[in-house]
Amino acid sequence: MSAKVAVIYYSSTGNVHELAKAVAEGAEKAGAEVRFRRVPELAPDAAIDSNPAWRQHVEDTRDVEIATLDDLAWANAYAIGSPTRYGNISGQLKQFLDTTGGLWQQGVLSDKPATGFTSAHNAHGGNESTLLALYNTFHHWGSIIVSPGFTNPAVFEAGGNPYGTSHPASSGEVSEATRTAARYQGERLATIAARLAG
Repeated sequence: MSAKVAVIYYSSTGNVHELAKAVAEGAEKAGAEVRFRRVPELAPDAAIDSNPAWRQHVEDTRDVEIATLDDLAWANAYAIGSPTRYGNISGQLKQFLDTTGGLWQQGVLSDKPATGFTSAHNAHGGNESTLLALYNTFHHWGSIIVSPGFTNPAVFEAGGNPYGTSHPASSGEVSEATRTAARYQGERLATIAARLAG
């Protein structure tokens, strides 16, 4: 049985969106069926308009489907991404995760591999703590956390974050090394999900 991976993310200016695309590519390379979804934008227009990159990203990604609880029920693996907000996940992603109580109570979310990815302004801007905060939700779901660890040279070449792929936004666009690490993370998730499903 092949993996069914839900790649669900929130991105304000596009960095996490780029990581999500790379994770999805890696999962597809491993033979997974992928649902690529974003959570709804909750910020007011005044906040979005204060940053032209944020407004541009909102406009550019209107065609990306909105994540639903059905996507979580359908999947047998999760890749979830968020920018760092004070060392934690974004309010937009948290709002979505907070709606999963019914699925959690029914046991729908348990025993499925899950992984996370993130972006902060700089390398020490909360990337690791954001992933660990996200993984708290995975622990409550009963997920099997599939971090990249130091299992592939791509992880080292992208900055060496064993918790999940991360991007320091102050360095500019997402580098090819970071995209490669994200693809590897998606491939690893899908491979392990397929083993568990088989």
